[in-house]
Amino acid sequence: MQKIIYGVWGFVRQSAVRIHLAAAKAIYKISGGKLPKSLYCKRANPEKIATDVKIISQNDYSTTIAKVDENGNIKNDDFVILSTTDFHFDVDHDINTKAVDYFVRHIKEVKPDLVVLTGDNILSKYQQIDAIQFAQMMEEIGIYWTAVFGNHETREDRGFYKYLLMKSFVDYDHCLCKFGPDELFGYGNFTVNILGEGGKLKKSLFFFDSGRDILDRDKEKYGLPEDFNGYDFLKKEQIDFYKDETTRLKKQYGSADSFLYFHIPLCEYTHAFKEDKNGKFVPSGECEIFYGSQYESVGCSTYNSGMFDAMLETGSGQAVFCGHDHVNDWHAIYKGIHLVYNQAGGYGVYHLGDKTGLPESEWLEGVTVTKIHNDGTFDISNRYNRMYL
Repeated sequence: MQKIIYGVWGFVRQSAVRIHLAAAKAIYKISGGKLPKSLYCKRANPEKIATDVKIISQNDYSTTIAKVDENGNIKNDDFVILSTTDFHFDVDHDINTKAVDYFVRHIKEVKPDLVVLTGDNILSKYQQIDAIQFAQMMEEIGIYWTAVFGNHETREDRGFYKYLLMKSFVDYDHCLCKFGPDELFGYGNFTVNILGEGGKLKKSLFFFDSGRDILDRDKEKYGLPEDFNGYDFLKKEQIDFYKDETTRLKKQYGSADSFLYFHIPLCEYTHAFKEDKNGKFVPSGECEIFYGSQYESVGCSTYNSGMFDAMLETGSGQAVFCGHDHVNDWHAIYKGIHLVYNQAGGYGVYHLGDKTGLPESEWLEGVTVTKIHNDGTFDISNRYNRMYL
């Protein structure tokens, strides 16, 4: 019954939003792009970018894709993922426009095969309007994309507004998001499987809703003290989903090398840097640091639910990509697993220059680019927005 109510009321609201946006775009055209300022995705001048990615198959929680040639045969070219996080789109449309403009420029230059957002993207009180205009922009660009929720986007596990935000994404053809299995926490637990030549699995991407704050019901469920508070964690059923799906993929393809994407970093991120006596974060010596720095403490949960151990146990988990900490932008390896902070893309966030002490010409905003090669190996690098100043 709840699904029916959500569906009907959601359809009514979405229809009203689309009419509103159509009227706003007409005004935008008449005004020569000057009004309305709220149409910040249109002001970023999105353009169609050709993609040779094709959806091979999909179900309620998974999509399988591949790059194909003009005859529909799967190619074994490098697969490029452009990821970013924490846009924090809110009521300041000039700041929103700045962030989207740089984001679109990166897409135009990199021409990725997939775009991934790891949470805290659309926070305004006009959340559904902004979600739909963003999805429409991505349709105009024509590149497949996904997103997961952050701790600021919603205040609930599975309430109506969280449903509505996800529905505003999934209704568009180039969005690969899924609501995910009903038995899992939240919305947005799904996979995207990338095939290479010969139909072999090149990489499996897992996406999870990492929640907001630890809920009282989960304190009871996991035997945590009542005063045990802090950021949320991935739940047992999400971890079991990862392990079960990995087992299934291994049986089907013979391997299941995987990347994981969610908002709140795992507890294991705390092993890369340590705070010295001067309050500066320096490499701990426990990890190999590839690039980047740490300017604030890791905002992980106070409870370690075991996802990292599950990645080690399955032997297929290769990398984790998260957001949440706006001025941490490093990439490191801990116990053989790559831990990556996606470059934050937004300018409405806390800690722009105050934590780093850097001028805007050296700020960390940007995108992360992952290239998956023919043999399954991969490279991870970053691109900064400051290159467009």
